[in-house]
Amino acid sequence: MKLLVRVIEAKNIPAMDPNGSSDPYVKLKVGHQRCKTKVVKKCLNPSWCEEFSFKVEDLKEQLVVSVLNDDKYFNDDFIGSVKIPISRVFDTPDKSLGTVWYPLQPKKKSKIKDCGEVLITICFSQNKPQSDLQPQVENGTISPARSSTSSRMPSPMRSEEAAPIKEEKSNKEKISSLLSQIFNRNSDSVQPAASNKITDLPELPETDDSEVSEDKVEEQSSSANFEELMKSMEEKDQSSEMPGNLPGGIMLDQMYVIAPSELNSLLFSSDSNHLRQVAEIQGSTDLQVGPWKFDPESGSLKRVVTYVKAASRLIKAIKAIEDQTYLKADGKCYAVLASVNTPEAPYASNYRVEVLMCISPGPELPSGEQSSHLVVSWRMNFLHNTMMKGMIEGGARQGVKESFEQVATLLAEKLKVLDMKDVGSEKEQALASLQVEKQSDWRLAVQYFANFTVISTILMGLYVLVHLCLAMPSTIQGLEFGGLDLPDSIGEVVVCGVLVLQGERVMHLISRFMQARVQKGKSCLLIIYCCGDHGIKAQGDGWLLTVALVEGSNLPSIDLNGLSDPYVVFTCNGKTRTSSIKFQKSDPRWNEIFEFDAMDDPPSTLDVEVYDFDGPFDEAVSLGRTRINFVKTNISDLGDVWVPLQGKLAQACQSKLHLRIFLNNTRGSNIIKEYLTKMEKEVGKKIRLRSPQTNSAFQKLFKLPPEEFLINDFTCHLKRKMPLQGRLFLSARIIGFHGDLFGHKTNFFFLWEDIEDIQVVPPTLSSMGSPIVVITLHPGRGLDAKHGAKTEDAEGRLKFHFQSFVSFSVAHRTIMALWRARALSPEQKAQIADEESDDKSLQMLEEESTSIKSDDDSENKSLQSEESGSFLGLEDVSLSIVYSSALSVPLNFVMELFSGSELERRAMERAHCVNYSTSPWEFEKADVYQRQTYYKFDISVSRYGGEVTTSQQKSRLTDRNGWLVEEVTTLHGVPLGDYFTLHTKYQIEDQASRSMGCKVVVYFGIAWLKSTKHKKKITKNIHMNLQDRMMIMFSTIEKEFVSGKKQMMQSEAT
Repeated sequence: MKLLVRVIEAKNIPAMDPNGSSDPYVKLKVGHQRCKTKVVKKCLNPSWCEEFSFKVEDLKEQLVVSVLNDDKYFNDDFIGSVKIPISRVFDTPDKSLGTVWYPLQPKKKSKIKDCGEVLITICFSQNKPQSDLQPQVENGTISPARSSTSSRMPSPMRSEEAAPIKEEKSNKEKISSLLSQIFNRNSDSVQPAASNKITDLPELPETDDSEVSEDKVEEQSSSANFEELMKSMEEKDQSSEMPGNLPGGIMLDQMYVIAPSELNSLLFSSDSNHLRQVAEIQGSTDLQVGPWKFDPESGSLKRVVTYVKAASRLIKAIKAIEDQTYLKADGKCYAVLASVNTPEAPYASNYRVEVLMCISPGPELPSGEQSSHLVVSWRMNFLHNTMMKGMIEGGARQGVKESFEQVATLLAEKLKVLDMKDVGSEKEQALASLQVEKQSDWRLAVQYFANFTVISTILMGLYVLVHLCLAMPSTIQGLEFGGLDLPDSIGEVVVCGVLVLQGERVMHLISRFMQARVQKGKSCLLIIYCCGDHGIKAQGDGWLLTVALVEGSNLPSIDLNGLSDPYVVFTCNGKTRTSSIKFQKSDPRWNEIFEFDAMDDPPSTLDVEVYDFDGPFDEAVSLGRTRINFVKTNISDLGDVWVPLQGKLAQACQSKLHLRIFLNNTRGSNIIKEYLTKMEKEVGKKIRLRSPQTNSAFQKLFKLPPEEFLINDFTCHLKRKMPLQGRLFLSARIIGFHGDLFGHKTNFFFLWEDIEDIQVVPPTLSSMGSPIVVITLHPGRGLDAKHGAKTEDAEGRLKFHFQSFVSFSVAHRTIMALWRARALSPEQKAQIADEESDDKSLQMLEEESTSIKSDDDSENKSLQSEESGSFLGLEDVSLSIVYSSALSVPLNFVMELFSGSELERRAMERAHCVNYSTSPWEFEKADVYQRQTYYKFDISVSRYGGEVTTSQQKSRLTDRNGWLVEEVTTLHGVPLGDYFTLHTKYQIEDQASRSMGCKVVVYFGIAWLKSTKHKKKITKNIHMNLQDRMMIMFSTIEKEFVSGKKQMMQSEAT
C-alpha cells in the first residue's frame, strides 16, 4: 500500500528570523522514509502544494510532519510538528482523512506555544478489483471516487511523482506484481529522477484488462461535461478555505457583472474560446488545451495547456507547458493554480512561474444581478538556487504583467466592468437604514411628568385645597397677626416642609422640561440643516471617518427619576462631533451619522464620551467613555459593533453603545506618497516607499490592519536590565520594537499619541558611547508594551530606553518629526510654521538638506575615521585663531575647565550649554588622555535646542610647560548638522615672564563631510558663536579665581 500525502499550505507560522519572518519548509517521515518540500523564503503563511508517496509496510508506524525554518549558516530552527498514526487513516471508510488543518505542536521546553497550522491531505492509494474500476454513472454524472486513470497530471508544485498504480484483480496478480517489483527495483528507483518533468512519460502497451478499463475511464472523464465535473467538485469541496494570494503580487483585481459560476465557465470551460482569443492577442501559436481530469489522489481537477509563446526582443519563440489545477470549487468561490514551465528557456529547470486565479462573489447590485470579483496573483517558484535569480524574476514579472493587462482588456470587451460608484457600498447600505427618531412635545411632557413625584404633588395639592374649603378660619394666637398664619403644631410644620420640597421638585421638572423643549427644537433644526442624506457631509480628500451612532443600552442615571438626558461627543485627531440630546432615556436611540473632514494623517483612535445634559449653564456629567483603537482593531470588524463604556457609573450599569464605524482612504496610494513627502521635509532625508511585500511583513509582525504602512526602521538596542538588540519600526501611527535573543522574541508597539515626552540622555559607558532616546508615555497608556519598558513611575508612566543607533542623527530626527506630526495640536503646528517662516535663510538651508542626496559611502568612511583612534586627522583641517588672551590665572586653575569639576559645569552653563555632562578621562598612551562630553544649546543660542557630542584629547606640550586640548564636535538636531564636524584646539601654556599667569590660544576649523553652497554663511555663524562662548568661559574662570582668592584672604585675616 502507498500512503499519499499532499502538503498544501500553512498559516500563522511564528517569525524565527531577526527580520520578523521565516523561511519555512516541511519535512515528512514514515519509518525510514524521509522527504521534504521546497523552502518558501520570508513568509509566515507559506504555500507548497506538493505531493509525496510512502510505501507502508506496518500500520503501527506514524506519519511525522515537521515544519522547520531554513537557516543558511546554522542548524535549521524547529517550528512545530504533528504526528498522525497510519492506522487512523486505514480505519476510515474511504481510507482518507481528507484535507484538514493540523495544529503544530512545539517542543516541550519551548517558550513559543502558538506554532501555527498546516493544511494536509492524507489518503491511501488502494488496489481495487476490476469491477470497482468501472465508473459509476449517477444521474449522468461520473462519480470521481470510482474513476481512475493510468497516467496523472502532476501537481504544479510537485517535487516527486508517485509510481504508476497498477491495479490487481486476483492473488496471482498480487504475487506477480510483488515479484516484478523485486526484480525491477532499478527501474523504480529511477522514477523519482523524473520529478522535474511536467509531461507524463509514455508507457509500454499492456494487454492487462485493468489497463483497458483505465483507458475507458479516461475517455469517459475527458468527454464528460464541464458543468457536471464542477458539480462533483462542489459536492466534495464544501469545507476547504480559499487560498491566499501568492507573494509575488497582484496582477489583476477587477469586478465584473456576471455570476461567479458563469465567469468560471468562461475562463476555464473546455468549450470556451477564451484561451484561443488570449493566444491570438498575445501572438501565441500551436495552442492545445487538454481535457479536465480527476486526480484520485487529491480529488481535484487538472488539465494541461501547451502553446508556443511569441518571440520578444530578448527571447525567441519558445514552447510553454501550463498545468492547471482546481484548488477550490464550491459553487460560489473558485481557485485555479497554473504552473508554467518553459523547457527551452535559459535556466528553465531552476524555476516555475505560478499564477493563482481566484473568483469570489462580488457585492449585490441594485438591479438584482450577480457580480464576481477576479483576483490574479503570481510568484516565482525557484526549484534550485541560481545567481540569475533577480534577473529571471524581473523578466518574468514584466511578462506576466503585460500578459494580464491584455487579458483584462479582453475581459472588459466581453464583460461589463463593475463600477463601484453605481453600487451601494457596505457603508452606504448600513447607513441607509438609519432614520432619526422624532419626538413630539406631548411625548416629551409625558416622559418628564409621568412619575410619582408629580402625581403625588398634585394629589397633595388637591388634598390641601379641599381642606381649605372645609376648614373654618382659626383665631389669631401666639405671634400671629392679621395676614400671617403660622403653624400651630409640629405636625403642621412637617406638612408645610413636605409641601415646599414637593413644590420645589415640580418646579425643577418644569424648568428642565422647558429647557429640553427649546434644546429639542435647536437639535431638530441642526439635523435638518446639517444632516441631510443621513449625516454631516465631510469636506476634502484623504482619510474619511464616518461614525453612525445607533443606540445606547443601560446608560446610568444621576436623576432621581432613574432616567438621564444623554448625548455623545466623538473626538478624533483634535476634531469633535456632538450628537443630539435624548431626554429622559436610559436606552436612547439616536440613528445619527457623523462624518469627520478628510484628514491627511491616518487616525489612530476615536474617543467616545457620553454626557448627561443638565441645562446650558451646568457642567455636564460624564456617564461613561471608551476609546476605539484603529491600529489594534480591523476596520471591517467595526462595521456593526456594540462598544462597552468605561467608568464607575457605566461599568456598574454595564452600559454599551451601538456604533457603525467606517474608515476610507479616498486618495488611494497617493496619500501615502504625500505623507512621506511631508515627512521628508521634517526629517531632512529622503524616505523611500516600501514595497507591498515589506509592508505586508510589517503588518503581520505587529498584527496591524492592512492600511498601515512602514516609513522607516533602525537597528538599535532596547535597554532594560540588559541591552537587547533589535529593530525599531516607525509608521504613521505607531512606533514598534522587535527583537529575538536566543529564540525569545520581544515584540511590542505603542501609538505616537501615547507619548508624553521624548528626551535624549548623554552617552555613557553603559550605552557604549551612544546617546539614549528616552520615550515617556502618558499615565496609563501603552500597557500592552509594558514588558519592554525600563521603568514605571508612581503615576503609571512607562519609560522606554533606546540606544546604539547606527545613525543616531537620522533616527532621532525621524522619531521627533513623526511624534510632532501626531502629538502636537493644530495650533502648536501653526505656531511652529509661523516661526520657521520668519527665518528665510534657515528655510533655504532646510530645503537644501532635503534636496541633496546623501553619499552613504563617504559618510561611512567618515564615521569609521572618527572611531579609528587617530583622532580624526586634524592636520587636514584648516585652523584659524578664534580666541587669544593672557590670563592672570595659574595654569592648573585654567585646566579645571577640562577636569569635569563643578567649575567646568558652571562655566559651560554661563556659556549657554545646558545639561552638561562628561565621562572621566581615560588613559590612551603616555601623557595622552581622552574623554567624551555632551550638552545641549540653550534656546537663546539656538531655537532648535541642538545637541552636541564631543570627543576631547589632552596631552602635554613638547616643552612640558602647558597642555594641548584637541576637540571634535558633532551637532545633532540642527539644520545641516550632519554636513560638518567642528575641530577646536586649546593651547594653554605657562608664561615665564609672569609670576602667575598663562596664555590661552584657541584654534577653530570645520571639516566638511558634504558639499553645500552655504559654507561661508555657516562658518561665519559658528565663528561668532564660538568666539562669544570662549570669552564667557575664560572670563568666568578669571572671576572664579579672583573670588576664591578673596575668600582665602578673608579667611586668613580672620
